[in-house]
Amino acid sequence: MAEQVILPAFQPSLFKDMAVPKKSAKNAEWGTFKDSLRAPVHRWFTYPAGFSYKAVEHSIERYEVTAGQTIYDPFMGSGTTNVVAKTRGIHSYGVEAHPFVYRIARTKLNWDIALSDVLAFIKLVRQKLPVLSQEIKESDDLLLEDIFPELILKCYEPEALVDLLALRTLVLEEDLEAGVRDFFFVVVTALLREVSTAATGWPYIAPKKQKVTSLDKDVFTEFSNLSRRMIEDIAKIKEISGGRFEQSVHRLHNGDSRNTEGFIPDGVVDHVFTSPPYLNNFDYADRTRLELYYWGEAKTWGDISKNIREKLMTSATTQIARSNPKYKISQELWIECPEVAGFIADAVATLSELRKTKGGKKSYDLLVAGYFNDIYQIIRDVYRVLKPGTKALFVLGDSAPYGVHIPTDELIGKIGVCVGFHHYDIEVLRTRGDKWKKNPQRHSIPLRESIVILSKS
Repeated sequence: MAEQVILPAFQPSLFKDMAVPKKSAKNAEWGTFKDSLRAPVHRWFTYPAGFSYKAVEHSIERYEVTAGQTIYDPFMGSGTTNVVAKTRGIHSYGVEAHPFVYRIARTKLNWDIALSDVLAFIKLVRQKLPVLSQEIKESDDLLLEDIFPELILKCYEPEALVDLLALRTLVLEEDLEAGVRDFFFVVVTALLREVSTAATGWPYIAPKKQKVTSLDKDVFTEFSNLSRRMIEDIAKIKEISGGRFEQSVHRLHNGDSRNTEGFIPDGVVDHVFTSPPYLNNFDYADRTRLELYYWGEAKTWGDISKNIREKLMTSATTQIARSNPKYKISQELWIECPEVAGFIADAVATLSELRKTKGGKKSYDLLVAGYFNDIYQIIRDVYRVLKPGTKALFVLGDSAPYGVHIPTDELIGKIGVCVGFHHYDIEVLRTRGDKWKKNPQRHSIPLRESIVILSKS
């Protein structure tokens, strides 16, 4: 059994407001991510950080958020919260730091795409794709290995990759209205993992493992079918909305949710529903590597770091340079939440010593400090934008890097009270990590996924 270190528990005397987890929440009400894989528009992009659209619906109904009010998601991702809000005629704000994922969300909120425009481009692709593909094959100047990184070459048969390159050229270079171009950008993005002959299921890519179900797939046929299904999705979700979507306004921002002043005014939000990155060393930038490489938005690990990884909230050791002082517990957190900062400092000190005994020497110590520095700023900003008498819901899990338990839900609740929320509750959704029980390198600390409910008086 791997070594475990359990830090001293919080002492009730240190906090006026101690949350006692309620009886486990009813999972049927909050749903699972699989719900979104079957729902119109929500299913356009299988982002591994996503959550069920039913969770947003349940939160809206539970806290009686109605048409004309405003909901905010500081970790918008591919736009689940905002799409639900639009369906119900609720205004929304959304912030997403990952530029590629932001573009997906923006497109999912644009329901003005005309069927005639979609059919016209499908027809154009049918005419031009074979010709352009043949030109690529015959050209001495267009070599696939010069255009695409090795990962892309390993994931597709040469014939399919030529068609995908031709398709990319048509989407990027044809004279299309911006919204139509974005629509087909998402169509082709969704297509990439469908036609790959390598195992490209989310979140990991296994180029050496063949996916036989894609061997006979034709790029144009799949493109045409997916385009038609997605335009049908827009018609379906408009019907579900019953016209309410026309009354709502949605403001999306590709930027930093740690400080949204200048984008969201003080006290204008009626409800927050979000799921921040879990403290589980998940590299969100790397999870879109296949798509970034295909579109030419990155060619190397360094490109992804510079263009994306460095812009995201701290949640993975791949973001961390040990010489960077930003990964020390911030002075602001020490001043406003001293007990929380003290607990984190103990965890950081323990992890700092433990990493020296581990083969990977992962910087979990700095990860924990950076994570809570960022979360603290985000919770402060969420408090600023919320109206009095409202709630902010955070769906997230705790963690135990190197066997050191970090009760993320409790810490977020306590930070919330420190910055001004008058109370917090925790509802447990499910236990986590059960599938790793037989791994001798894995800790045995029970983990959970929870909903932290911050209440503003």
